[in-house]
Amino acid sequence: MTNRQVAQRVQGVGTQDGAGVSLTRIIGQPLLRHLDPFLMLDFFGSDQPNEYLAGFPAHPHRGFQTVTYMLKGKMRHKDSVGNEGLIETGGIQWMNAGRGIIHEEMPEQTDGLLKGFQLWVNLPAKDKMSAPGYQDIPAEQVPSVALNPHASAKVLAGELMNVNGPVKTAKVSPMFIDVHWQSCTTFDIPIQQGHNAFIYCYEGRVDVDGTNINAGTLAVLSDGNQVTLDCGNDTSVAGKAIVVAAQPIGEPIVQYGPFVMNSESEIQQALFDYQRGTLA
Repeated sequence: MTNRQVAQRVQGVGTQDGAGVSLTRIIGQPLLRHLDPFLMLDFFGSDQPNEYLAGFPAHPHRGFQTVTYMLKGKMRHKDSVGNEGLIETGGIQWMNAGRGIIHEEMPEQTDGLLKGFQLWVNLPAKDKMSAPGYQDIPAEQVPSVALNPHASAKVLAGELMNVNGPVKTAKVSPMFIDVHWQSCTTFDIPIQQGHNAFIYCYEGRVDVDGTNINAGTLAVLSDGNQVTLDCGNDTSVAGKAIVVAAQPIGEPIVQYGPFVMNSESEIQQALFDYQRGTLA
């Protein structure tokens, strides 16, 4: 087995999106523009409703997929063709924007708290004009895997230890897992050789093959077929992290706001379609 190591550590950048929602942008900022096929990773977490309740009013997408994973709170979504749903604590939505969709996402607080991730996953050229659609997955449909007596992982997408996640709409077949450890422990997570991968620690801290990753830090991983996580010498540490990996697409990325295509002409076509009301 070849252990993956930390190739780059990245701190998120505070910003606002939508109608003024406060969030931390981790992928999609100057230090890490993209990690093929991942275009953007945002972490949102606040107990101040005025920082998020304005939400994300109607906006367009084309050429990629969005993944919303709710750690706490609710996110209601609806679009211009009548689809509507609600993602609750522990749930996930995997949306294929494909050839185009106009939707809105409006947070709803649970005990005043909203917390979660949004990940943008690129589509290969052959799928960029695919039919749009959603998969809303409640928390009870997300399986868990015991990594050892002190650590477990929720399998949101892909496969871990012969357990498959519930996501069926992912065109690039990523692995997306949420790892929790209750005390200092060491465990290995297999990751397919040749896939780009990262770990983002969102509670506590963890060592990745000897390199410390504190909460709020993303580690881009080198190639290999597994990553070893432990707590170093701190026996009191508990924590949580997401581990995400996928095969790179290896195609040109041309992005203009909510449109991600392979060429400038395709971006211009997306803008034209949106302006004349034929995007979705």
